Amino acid sequence: EVQLKESGGGSVQAGGSLRLSCRTSGFPFDDIGWYRQAPGHECELVSTITTDGTSFYADFVKGRFTISLDNVKKTVYLQMNSLKPEDTAMYYCGAANLKGTTLRRGDYSYWGQGTQVTVSS
Repeated sequence: EVQLKESGGGSVQAGGSLRLSCRTSGFPFDDIGWYRQAPGHECELVSTITTDGTSFYADFVKGRFTISLDNVKKTVYLQMNSLKPEDTAMYYCGAANLKGTTLRRGDYSYWGQGTQVTVSS
């Protein structure tokens, strides 16, 4: 059974940090992406990483977020530092089986249930 399970969300003050985890099981994947959606906003790509470690970051998180992959644990992490209130959203991880960096949400075949991140000012 294909599964993605996010964890690590929570509530922090602005400037704080959180580390999200996306644990995968049931299949190999080529790319894991983190997306987020805030109420009243469209879903947006945050970061992706391929199995060879190639990463991509949206401009609004560059320098603050770091994505990493543990191939043994089959888990992708998103370290989020210097959090801002505008980072408040539900964060989802998705898995794609396309070679190379996957940027289109429609190309992700599997999704987790999400983990809530709330940043207060």
